[in-house]
Amino acid sequence: MAATLVVLADPVWAAPPPADTDPTAQINAIIGNITRWVTGMLFGVATLFLTISGARRLTAGGDPTQIERAGREFKNALIGYALALLAPVALGIVRSWLGA
Repeated sequence: MAATLVVLADPVWAAPPPADTDPTAQINAIIGNITRWVTGMLFGVATLFLTISGARRLTAGGDPTQIERAGREFKNALIGYALALLAPVALGIVRSWLGA
């Protein structure tokens, strides 16, 4: 299974460099790569929190402390997904500041 995931993975940093040497195009390419990387990392961390939250909820055994903790982790996962969706917007604002 792990070998299959490695073979099918598409690294973000393997994007070809821009064909022209225009600094604006280079900045756009860099910001685009950063956007994809940050978004991927945020989705990954949010999914990890969601998985941990679900496992904690399933293994709580009726313990209110564990159920409350699972609820907080679920909320954190939702915040992570929201940040992942807003990352391209935030980096678009940075791009507009740079005039790119």
